[in-house]
Order: sequence, then structure tokens, then C-alpha cells
Amino acid sequence: MTESDVIILGAGAAGLFAAGQAGQRGLSVALLEKSESPGKKILISGGGRCNFTNLGAGPANYLSANPHFAKSALARYQPADFIALVDRYGIAWHEKTLGQLFCDGSAKQIVAMMLDECPADKVTLTCGVDVADVARDDTGNFTVTAADGRQWRAPALVIATGGPSIPKMGASDFAYRLARQFGLKVVEPRPALVPLTLGGEDALFRELSGVAAPVRARAGKTEFAEAALFTHKGLSGPAILQVSSYWRHGEEVCITFLPDAASDWLIEGKRDRPRAHLRTLLRERLPDRLADALADRLGLERELGNVSDKDLRAVQTRLADWRFAPNGTEGYAKAEVTAGGIATAELSSRTMEAAKVPGLYAIGEAVDVTGWLGGYNFQWAWASAYACAEALAERKS
Repeated sequence: MTESDVIILGAGAAGLFAAGQAGQRGLSVALLEKSESPGKKILISGGGRCNFTNLGAGPANYLSANPHFAKSALARYQPADFIALVDRYGIAWHEKTLGQLFCDGSAKQIVAMMLDECPADKVTLTCGVDVADVARDDTGNFTVTAADGRQWRAPALVIATGGPSIPKMGASDFAYRLARQFGLKVVEPRPALVPLTLGGEDALFRELSGVAAPVRARAGKTEFAEAALFTHKGLSGPAILQVSSYWRHGEEVCITFLPDAASDWLIEGKRDRPRAHLRTLLRERLPDRLADALADRLGLERELGNVSDKDLRAVQTRLADWRFAPNGTEGYAKAEVTAGGIATAELSSRTMEAAKVPGLYAIGEAVDVTGWLGGYNFQWAWASAYACAEALAERKS
């Protein structure tokens, strides 16, 4: 039986950072990881360069049943704090777009930094741990038992095992099962930042696989202006991944093609070039295959000079509000994160501790806080881990 001040389940972004922060505050930490190595999702993120934060990260960039929950942690550990840590380790980075920060080199640098941040005399990382049982005794101590019989005991337990997105990396719903075991509610999890699939009449657009264009995409009241990508299954690209977190089955996704075009661009085109066709004008502004597909569906084959302004305005309106009816998503296998998770109503926004179960904490993706695409989910991992580590230190003192 290994005794420590805290057991952290999961050595991903949140778990690694919490272990380092807790260890630096003098706590002995048993960091347990199911995989054979730590930080596997960090290593594949950002195309292997790790989009480790976003300069603009704030509460408005997160989806949760309680939109106010993330405010406390995000205010106390901000992007500038993590950037300072990265700078201290001499890791070169750059802003790619929209405040997204990436390593110039490799995501391996971030994992190495995290491990270096864990004091060797305080944090013990054990990989390949298949947890068979977690129990809490009458004294409030938690005991974690592995399938091979090894045991760890501590007065505090941190759930940092993430959600079920990207199961090939070892992801599962373990966090939710453990939360329910201790009587905590779970907001229904679902794939987020995930490609959408098309069927029915929309399936014709799958013929455009590989074609991308800048658009505005909207699901419900939430809109993003980035690129959309047509795939052999449906829709992807940054704009689609973003709105997928807000989309629900049965709802439409609205796409604005030519988001930067003037409001009466077609009518102006008619006056300037009355003998031109809609297909020609679309090809000047969009990839040829996409322009042809849209022109075919709009069915306007006459010269623009022979089309009424009313009909042209109808085409402009259709292009500015093209409705797709996705029949699903590509699921957890392709989802970058999981929306939903351990209900924030069960946790303290200041400490991440469960109100019903003293000594039990949940951080990172395991919690019902889901960030936008572009480094926001990593920032939540750092911020929630920092808040948790602070609370653990206060608890011990």
C-alpha cells in the first residue's frame, strides 16, 4: 500500500499540471496513468505542435450547463501565466491565428516541461495502471486498487481522466462512472469539436470531398467565421468543428457562403457584366467544384441581365443562409473533446472539490466545461488544475 497526500487519476494535461503544482506546494502525489506513457493527447494536439493556450481565453469561450462556473479558475490562472512558464523553459512558440499559440518545435517539449515541473521527491508517476476499484473509508481516505493488486491510499483524490473522445488513445467514460459511484450527477456527454455527417439531399455535397472555403457557420444562436471543409462523410473544418459543440440532433446548421461579399454583390455583378452567368461569378469567388455545385442547386443558368433583381436577391439570401441538416457526427473517434461531463453543480468553482464528498476533486475535460477549438481546452486544463492544487495545499495546511 502506497500512502500519499493526494492521488491523481490521469496523467494528461490537467493531471500532469495538477501533480506538478501540488508537488511544488509540498504535497506528496501519486499520479496514476492507464496508458504506458503520460500526455498522449498533448503529443497529438495541434498537429504535433500543441496548441497550448489561446491569448483571448475567457469564460465566454466555454460551453457548460453553468456558464459562470469557469470564471473563478480562468481568472486565477490566465494564458499569460502559462506563457510565462513556457518561456521559462525556453520553448519557442508562435501565434498561428485568432490568438492560437503553438510550439515552434514539438508537443514533446510541453510534456517534458510538465514532467520537469513535478518535483521528483514529491510526485511519483506510475503508468500502466488499470484501476479496478476506488473506495472511500469511514475516515475519509480513498483507496485505489489496480487490477494487478497494487494499492494507493490518500485523503484526497483527483479525477483527471478526461472524457471518451479519441478512444484509440485510451480515452473512456471512467470519470463519469467514478463520479456516479460517489453520487455525483453527470451532464449527458456527447462528442464535441467533431465533423458532422450529411445524408438525404445534402449527401450530394459529399462529392466535394477535399474542397474548403471561408464561411460563417451557425448552430442555434452561435456563429463562427472560419473555414469549412467538405468531406466524404459531410462537413468539417474549423468553422464546423466549432459549431458542432452547439449543434443538436434534428437541428440545422446554417452556412454563409461568401461572408465578406457586399450585400448586393450579384446585382452589382449584373450591372457591370450583364452577359455573365451566376456560375462564372461564383467561380471567381469560390473553388470551382463548390461554385459549380452551388450553381447547379440554384438552377440559375440564364445570363444575369435576363434575371430580375428580385430573383438575384433571392439567390444572395440563399447563399448567405444555406441550410444543412446533419444526420449525426463522426462520433467520439473523431471528436477532439467531449461536451458534458461531471456536473458543475456538484463542484466548487473555486476549488474543484465535490460538495458531497470532501477530498474528491474533478478537473479538466472530465468536468462539464468545454472550450472552443484553438487552445481553449488546454487553458481550462491548466486553470482547473491550478485551482485544485491551491485547494489541496490549503486543505493540508
